Amino acid sequence: MGRLIDLDGLGRFSAGSRLFATGAGQSSYNLAYDWAASVVGQGGGQGVELVAAGELAAGTLCVAVSLAGSTTALGEQLPAGDEPERAVRALERRLGERVGAVVALNLAAENALIPLIAAAGLGLPLVDGDGTGRVFPLVEQTTYTLGGMSAAPLALAGGSGELVLLETAADRVEELLRPVVLAAGGWAVAACYPMAAGDLARVLVPGTVSLLMRAGEPGAPRSAAAPYGVRTLCRGLIQAVEGSTGHGGELALPSLPTSIVLRESEGLRRMVRLEAHNEILLVLADGAVVATVPDQICMISTADGMVVDVDKAEPGLEVDIMVVKAAPVWHTAEGLALGGPHAFGLAL
Repeated sequence: MGRLIDLDGLGRFSAGSRLFATGAGQSSYNLAYDWAASVVGQGGGQGVELVAAGELAAGTLCVAVSLAGSTTALGEQLPAGDEPERAVRALERRLGERVGAVVALNLAAENALIPLIAAAGLGLPLVDGDGTGRVFPLVEQTTYTLGGMSAAPLALAGGSGELVLLETAADRVEELLRPVVLAAGGWAVAACYPMAAGDLARVLVPGTVSLLMRAGEPGAPRSAAAPYGVRTLCRGLIQAVEGSTGHGGELALPSLPTSIVLRESEGLRRMVRLEAHNEILLVLADGAVVATVPDQICMISTADGMVVDVDKAEPGLEVDIMVVKAAPVWHTAEGLALGGPHAFGLAL
């Protein structure tokens, strides 16, 4: 039987979604939260039904809904409010079939709330799970792709009324998507990865919505948001933030490569170097590799417990370096090829 995400559940879900979320902006997160509260609370506030993929009829058409582009742009260019519905309806017209459930691409902050907004607006259930179990920068870096599903056809709805349908080979979606999103103002809502519920049950990381709702309960430990384990690598003071060559890889990622150097505050007082390109990819301690993608590496401010994004890192800031173990599928040969060090140009 399904459960409901009501306004109380939204509060816990949104809190849980921020515990290891990188790239979230405060203004865009607040906007997405208010947007979600307005649609979850409409019609008496009964909420959104949360279902396991296996509870749906096997042939039910499911689509992933996500924010595409910059969270900063979302905070600056306000949505009209109908973007998720327009994107899903456009995909339905292309497919000639009504969507029966919505699922998330990933569950980091705004990207957790946008599919919930879509489900509430469309009166559809939200599937308990997502397509990464963490966050990756590219739309094809998902467990859906690893399971043989394609992001295309993909429908994109922008904040100024734009509606674009992308139909291309699976490995060209990101290449075409990014300039379209920039032209639309820097953000849009994407409806993608159309698939039957039977396939979705096979390829998603299950149970992550419920997990984040439990992790967002007051007093719950941060580790509750890491189903496959988390470890604190070290605590240290950031010494320097430097530009990087990108390790020689010819990558087309949304951000520039960066190196962050910190001195361990306790214990061995090692020099720790973080190599980042859109996210933290590699951690070296006194020159030795101690963590890499596909595990998710986060800087957590010791001052307020919030995740520190790479572009917000600055000398003098004290952080804990935490490593969230990725879902097992990311540690297979196929998973490492799509989301491991080589996928980001690191020759490890």
